[in-house]
Formats: sequence, structure tokens, C-alpha cells
Amino acid sequence: MPLLVGKEVGPIGFGLMGLTWRANPPPEEQAFEAMRAAIKNGSTCWNGGEFYGPSDYNSLVLLERYFEKYPEDAEKIVISIKGGLNPKTNKIDASPENTRRTIDDSIAQLKGRKKLDLFEFGRRDPAVSMEATYDLINKEYVQTGKLGGISLSEVRAETIHEAVKYTKVLAVEYHRFSTDVLENGIAAACAQYGIPLIAYSPIGRGMLTGEFKKFEDIPAGSLLTQFNFPRFQKGNFEINLQLVEKVEAIAKKKGCTSAQLAINWTRALSRRPGMPTIIPIPGATTAARVEENSKLIDITDEELEEIDAILAKFTTAGERYPATVQTNT
Repeated sequence: MPLLVGKEVGPIGFGLMGLTWRANPPPEEQAFEAMRAAIKNGSTCWNGGEFYGPSDYNSLVLLERYFEKYPEDAEKIVISIKGGLNPKTNKIDASPENTRRTIDDSIAQLKGRKKLDLFEFGRRDPAVSMEATYDLINKEYVQTGKLGGISLSEVRAETIHEAVKYTKVLAVEYHRFSTDVLENGIAAACAQYGIPLIAYSPIGRGMLTGEFKKFEDIPAGSLLTQFNFPRFQKGNFEINLQLVEKVEAIAKKKGCTSAQLAINWTRALSRRPGMPTIIPIPGATTAARVEENSKLIDITDEELEEIDAILAKFTTAGERYPATVQTNT
């Protein structure tokens, strides 16, 4: 079993973003059912955000309410929260003032019901040295017991190599519906330092669930269209569906869903030489979908090679994010 902050977590985690950050979040009780299903199915590495929704209903507010109702579950999970967005500028800000604000607010929103296990800035702030930022966090939060540790999000390999000089990095989070991470030194850096790689969006922001057969199937008000994600733009979307169809064919032959295949393929990469432990964290808003996503399926070496061959011949249309969103920081 993977280890995070000294705790064992399941090999598949749970992403909380969709429970609060969407045009129409699911009812709270439905969200609670999904969260309970995650624990029941061993998905105990949870990932949320201070900016995943408005301040009065973000991941932390939902978690606090959940643990108020189910206090016995608090010690069963490891929670990583990303923050660092300056509410005035709407930009990542690792200044001492905003670093204290974002961590203090995150801790306060949990109301003591659960210790904040991991905190990560949503992106690296190039205006502030990591040495200064991590020195502050370590001295004022980790060493005082307020925070379990530090993780990184959407960083390039060079940032990982630099960060480990100043702090113990306990996890790195990166987008997984892409093979970039396997080729750009990020996975290799994580393996070098024994850092687990937390893979968000392992089912391609829902594309690999099989629910999107044509562009019009994307729900009205979806963040995919609100933020104009390139891979979901007309023209690109239809090209990328070709990959989905190939994944579906392998999944059908194996007797699992395309989402299960994608999630467990991500997990299976861990066993290759030079790879770190990889924990996929698919999101879901219903207990049924959580149960589907949490199922452990063995991916054989032959199947890995078959998927490799498909990916080698396929060029994804569109970047992972719109140009306004920073990546590989």
C-alpha cells in the first residue's frame, strides 16, 4: 500500500473538485454518500482545494461538514489541499502574507475536525523563492504540528529538484490524461526522491467515462466549456474521441469499463523500472461512480504494451489547459 505522511492509503484515491466546483454541485447528502463510498472502497487519498468553489462552499467546507457527521472517518483518510490563490488578484501568491492566509484559512475552515495532512500551492509562484516559502511553512506549520507536510502541484522536473533542497516533498500532483509526465523528467524526479506521484484527471476530465459520444454531450455550464479547455473544443474533441474508442475496445475485451482501464493503467505504470508510486485520484459525484472507479484491475504487461502502441501512434489534439492557465511551473 502507498504511504503518504506516514499513513497507508489505497492504491486509488479520490478527487473532490467536482463536489463543490461546478455550475450545479451535487446535493450535500449525495456528496457525503460518494465520500463514504470512497472510504468503503479503500480510496483514502483525498485531494481538494481552497479555491474549489466559493469560500462558503469549497472542499474544506464540505469536509468539515462531512466530518461533523462522520467524525470516525477523519483518521481514515489523508487529505491534500491546494491553495495559494490570492483572493484579491486571483493569482498564485507565495508571499509570506498570503502563505499564512491560505494555510490559516484552510485550517480554520476544517474547525479542528481533521488535521490538514498536506498543503500545496496550486502552482509555483516564480516571484518568491521556494527557500523562503518552505522555510516559513516548515517552521510555522509543519514543526508546530499544524500541518502534516508539503506537496507540489503542476511543477516541472527542475522545480522538484530545487524543492527537495529546502523541504521534504511528500507528494507531487500532476495531470494524468497525458504521457508528458513519463517523458519530461517529472516521473523520473519523483522516483529519484521516493515521492509518490498523484495523478489527477486519469479519466480525461470525464472523456474516458464513455458518456461523451459527441460534442453536444458535454453538459451545459460545464467547466470544460466555461474555461474553454482546448481538448474539448470542437474539432479537437472529435479527434480525441478516436483515442477514447480505442480505449473502449481494449476495455470491452478485458471486461471492464474504459474508466477502470484508464485508472488502472495509470496505477500499473508504477511497476515499470524508473517509475515512482503513482496514485490516480479520479473524481466522482455519485457513490456508484466511486465504486466503479475504485475497482482494482490487473493490467498485464501485454496490455501495457498494447496501450503503449496506441499512444505512440496517436497525437492528442489541443493542449491540456487554455493558454491563460499556468502549467509545468
